[in-house]
Amino acid sequence: MASPVLKVSQLTKRFGSFAAVDEVSFEIRPGEILGLLGPNGAGKTTTIQMLLGVVTPTSGSIEAFGLDLSTHREAVLQQVNFSSTYIAMPQALTVEENLWVVARLYGLSDIARRVNDVVKKLEMDEFRQKVTRKLSSGQMTRLTLAKAFLTEPRLLFLDEPTASLDPDIAYKIRSLLKEERGSSGLSILYTSHNMREMEEMSDRIIFLQRGRLVAEGTAQAIVARFGKADLEEVFVNLARELPS
Repeated sequence: MASPVLKVSQLTKRFGSFAAVDEVSFEIRPGEILGLLGPNGAGKTTTIQMLLGVVTPTSGSIEAFGLDLSTHREAVLQQVNFSSTYIAMPQALTVEENLWVVARLYGLSDIARRVNDVVKKLEMDEFRQKVTRKLSSGQMTRLTLAKAFLTEPRLLFLDEPTASLDPDIAYKIRSLLKEERGSSGLSILYTSHNMREMEEMSDRIIFLQRGRLVAEGTAQAIVARFGKADLEEVFVNLARELPS
């Protein structure tokens, strides 16, 4: 079996006496889509921030591509990217200008080819010259995804990647992600509040509750373990156990 692309061991982040993430361990394999589930406040955002090197863990380790993130941050992050519907982009620039800025910040070569590739992949040609502040929410989501694909990463963190998208575009995005992981071996950590989408997209799922990993496995295995009808029922049941 191939070595994991990402290996997280006993990852913990404390803010004073509060453990936002508490001894969480998991792996992502080459070409795997790993779903990250949990109610608000479960520790998902803090976990992703630590994986991106934005937040320093209190304890535990993060290893990506065989390198320790704490000592090889630059080398690791050159092969990683992140997309979220909550990322802000310069509003006065056009879509294409924003992509060129990102490419230059990353020191990429062959920028014109890369920009054209992501514009084509995400069907953005009709609004590539549109000023960013005039984008619809769905167009903005596609721009943040394009930014992530621009660097041709080996590992991609996606936070609600199909939020605000029309069903036909959301379907195309899901198809694109599956195609990329099949053709290039792209590995993906994927969050979504759409349980059907999570079941469709994820090879495996990890479920956080109160900062701890409480379930891991395929969607079918998790549903069977909790004796529920589907993943949504598992999610609702675990969320209800949280203190108000």
